[in-house]
Amino acid sequence: MTATAAAMNLASGEPPINFAAHQFRAGNMAGARDDFEQMLAMLIQAVHPGARAIAANPGDWGIDILLGELSGLVVIWQSKYFWPVVTRSAQAQIRESFDSALSAAKRNGYELSQWILCVPSSMDPATAQWWDKWQERRQRATGVAIGLWHETTLRNLLAMPDVSHVRRHFYDPYVPAQVPRTPLRDLDPGAATDLDRALFVRQLRAAGHTEFHAAKREFFNAELLAREIADKRVGAELSALGEADGLVHSIWEARFNAACQQEPVDARLPGLHAGVMREIRETTAFPAALPAGPVHRCGLMHRVVQDRRAGWVVRWRDIAAEGAP
Repeated sequence: MTATAAAMNLASGEPPINFAAHQFRAGNMAGARDDFEQMLAMLIQAVHPGARAIAANPGDWGIDILLGELSGLVVIWQSKYFWPVVTRSAQAQIRESFDSALSAAKRNGYELSQWILCVPSSMDPATAQWWDKWQERRQRATGVAIGLWHETTLRNLLAMPDVSHVRRHFYDPYVPAQVPRTPLRDLDPGAATDLDRALFVRQLRAAGHTEFHAAKREFFNAELLAREIADKRVGAELSALGEADGLVHSIWEARFNAACQQEPVDARLPGLHAGVMREIRETTAFPAALPAGPVHRCGLMHRVVQDRRAGWVVRWRDIAAEGAP
């Protein structure tokens, strides 16, 4: 099934599948890895009845999800929560996981027919080239079929009607009550001009951006929202604002670290801003008590930059330090 066909199978208005949801459900990366593996076990069991998860006690024989009998021929799915991009740093883990599965099969008297790596993201170009060469070489040397279920494969599978329960459980938002959104306000020309020298604009300019009006409007509305919440002093809204601030900051940090790991590093980190803002707009993890829409949420990210806690280029701290009191 193509991505287009998968999208056509979804009812209008269904939320997009965001694999970062595992981090927000679990609260940390270690928990996200376990949560992602639990999702895979349910998904694979729905697609391949008879598949089962294997617990580590203390080792798991290189098996996360198994199809077949451990006295004969088996297919193994290996879960790796590499996020938000599969980079060169993941290569050693992939090699070790495959070798571990092969050794365990030989040691314990069963045969590995297929090994499938499951990741919630895509590979960067250099890693994709490495994977293609490594996959071909190891298949030829071992006779084991090696597969890859990346984010597009997983989304296609999760769009199938027979696995809708998996999608609902892990990715559909639970909203107990709809909080009215704070209305957006337009930015007048004078205020827009005043923001030309704001730190978040200077950070965007350093990253090569040339248009800033939408970013200024996002920041302006997020500032108004934050001030209104501070003035009202409603505990649930204050907590929601703090949680949302931590959420957008963590999204930026994960994507910034991944961008810096790619080789060669472009000091302006092209695509970082677009990727962060897209994830902020699409995520279903914002607290329900926050009366904010996508514009406010993107503005919260600009507030983090304005507070000198983030930026859009490798040397963002140098820019933040310019003019600092």
